[in-house]
Amino acid sequence: MDLASIIGLVMCLVVVIFGILYGQPVSAILNFVDIPSVLITIGGSLLCTLIMSPSLKGFVENISSIRLALSEPRSDDEEAIKTIIQLSNVARKEGLLALEEAANNVDDEFMKKGLLLLVDGTDPELVRNILETELSCIESRHAGKVAFWEAWAAMGPAWGMIGTLIGLINMLKKLDDISSVGPNMAVALITTFYGSLIANWVCIPVAAKLKQNSAKEIGVKELVVEGLLSIQAGENPRVIEEKLKSFLSPARRAVMNDESGERVG
Repeated sequence: MDLASIIGLVMCLVVVIFGILYGQPVSAILNFVDIPSVLITIGGSLLCTLIMSPSLKGFVENISSIRLALSEPRSDDEEAIKTIIQLSNVARKEGLLALEEAANNVDDEFMKKGLLLLVDGTDPELVRNILETELSCIESRHAGKVAFWEAWAAMGPAWGMIGTLIGLINMLKKLDDISSVGPNMAVALITTFYGSLIANWVCIPVAAKLKQNSAKEIGVKELVVEGLLSIQAGENPRVIEEKLKSFLSPARRAVMNDESGERVG
């Protein structure tokens, strides 16, 4: 699990509850609980995203993608570089055909697919096209999930406003009873509160985290493509290593260089 995301979500809720209860009795929390408002805001906004989803199955998949935002990204560029270097040494010493056996020990399906293309003697340009097409499809799937959360972030406040308008209309209908104005106004505003909470507490952060995770995964896979093509071209493992390190930030590159120095020493 991604502790940063978990802690952030939990502490946001803690801060809101603290703001509600500060200087108030614990029962004040009940002022922010209204079942019709929940149905209008959360139910209405979710149903709108259902309308925009390609299918019911797609809707369920998009909802469940929140676990991806709460999980540590599985892609590790430094580990990918180390694996590529090991494979380049195998290819340099034993030839490209030896990579078929090495591919069995590779967990990354994308890298394994590329290795098998090399073993089959596929033209380098075709290898690049095949892998980049897969990258494009992965990016498109990720974008669909991000779009779902961004759409819900837009629908939440909108349906909160709809709930507020419903509450205001009901309040104005009973304007002759002045004692009902305060409670009805409070209920009307709760829907706006729920809508803002949906957007800013959950949807926007989840969409942003999914974008970051997607960018990282795509970046690692682009690194793999360059590494595999370099192996196919017969480049020196040291040259391949320096080329792939350009994908890293200067700080992480320096750490990796230090680790390489320690291993050599």
